[in-house]
Amino acid sequence: MPTRQIYVLSPRQLSPETIAVAFAKTSRSPESFRQIADELSDESSAKFHEKWVVGYGHSSVAEHAVLHLAIENVSRLAVECIESNRLASYTEKSTRYQKWEGDAFILPPELEGHALQEEYLAACRALFETYQRSLEPLRKLVEAKIPQRTDEKEGSYDRRIRSQYIDSCRFLLPAASLANLGMTLNARVLENSIRKMLSHPLAEVRQIGQEIKQVALSETPTLVKYADPLPQLEEAQQKFASLDADVRKGDDWCRLVDYDREGEERILAAIRYRFGEMNYPQALETIRQADREVRERMAEDLLGRLSQHDIPLRELEYSSYTFDLVMDQGAYAEFKRHRMMTQTPQLLTTRLGYCIPAQVKEADFEEAYNKAMETAAATFEKLAGWNPHVASYVVPNGFNRRVLCSFNLREAYHFCQLRSAANAHYSIRRVAMRMAEQIRQVHPLLTKYLHLPKEDTWQSIEQEHFSAC
Repeated sequence: MPTRQIYVLSPRQLSPETIAVAFAKTSRSPESFRQIADELSDESSAKFHEKWVVGYGHSSVAEHAVLHLAIENVSRLAVECIESNRLASYTEKSTRYQKWEGDAFILPPELEGHALQEEYLAACRALFETYQRSLEPLRKLVEAKIPQRTDEKEGSYDRRIRSQYIDSCRFLLPAASLANLGMTLNARVLENSIRKMLSHPLAEVRQIGQEIKQVALSETPTLVKYADPLPQLEEAQQKFASLDADVRKGDDWCRLVDYDREGEERILAAIRYRFGEMNYPQALETIRQADREVRERMAEDLLGRLSQHDIPLRELEYSSYTFDLVMDQGAYAEFKRHRMMTQTPQLLTTRLGYCIPAQVKEADFEEAYNKAMETAAATFEKLAGWNPHVASYVVPNGFNRRVLCSFNLREAYHFCQLRSAANAHYSIRRVAMRMAEQIRQVHPLLTKYLHLPKEDTWQSIEQEHFSAC
């Protein structure tokens, strides 16, 4: 009997494309992965991919070729496209724990030499200058509440309290702010990512897509060689793009617009199906006929023993929820990281108004804050009349944005528990707790076991942290 073996095909010894071929060949070769890899070269691997991945469309092979990309000094607006791939991993420069320098923003290629260039630069400089000036008064506000320990060094103290005041200062940073991020993804996802970037309405993103393609070609010369723009995506952007003349935020910034009315029954039926032998219609009918006590006991057995760090069974994916949300751009920057959701953000504009952190008012910095935000809004309108996509660069984190999203109950557990935690930014905490409240109203049986902070509500977070929103 052959002996079990588990080992690594190291990227230090083999190229990503060769590793992908070594895994692919096992479907038809009785040899070990080591033996297969020893027979391969970069040239033979390239020929394999040309034939099977490109020629016959066996794209899953490309998933075994993994790349780690370092991307520096790109705008946070461009980051939205870069991070839009569901099956990839990212780590991004944080606006909560790092301070931005005064010139850390992009001049979009479209604006170079344009009549509006100086006005754009003036608005960005005003935002960054106001951001820099806000750091000291808001820090003093926090220092009064969280004093420095006797034996604590200044650097350690600043790191301990930094997010407490930068959380509010960051509302002033525009989408033009520069960021760094690390991205890990396989060649199949990368190819689609490059295609999206090459089809993007912003020149910066198209340039990034081209540069990423060139870098990736050195590691996966065959698998991304045919990553070209998507005509259908470019055409859709042209045909459907518009900025509505009459835009209102509305009274309700968080609305559950659709959900599965039988969601709890479907999930419990799926559990019966998984661990039993009846077909799904029989399992569903069994749950429909069960009394409340039986269903409560099933819910307890399914979720009652989970800690906030445990992942629920996949059967929770049989119920879905759709929300129409309005949140500040800073909150959306964190919300977008939950890529297992289906998310449809509208174009970033200044037309839904902006939030004012309570600390800004408490530090007597509201006048300067409002002036910078109004300058950004006026500049946005001038730019939007020429190019609404470029205009988004000047929009600060404090302005509101509309987002449609759909997700299942399993993802709801992950998002609501993670983003309602005390160490999360208050903007996203408010969103997570409001969404959890609405999901609990329609599916109380299975959301009873959500681990949410007992001392806070979305209303208390809003009252404590926002002067206006």
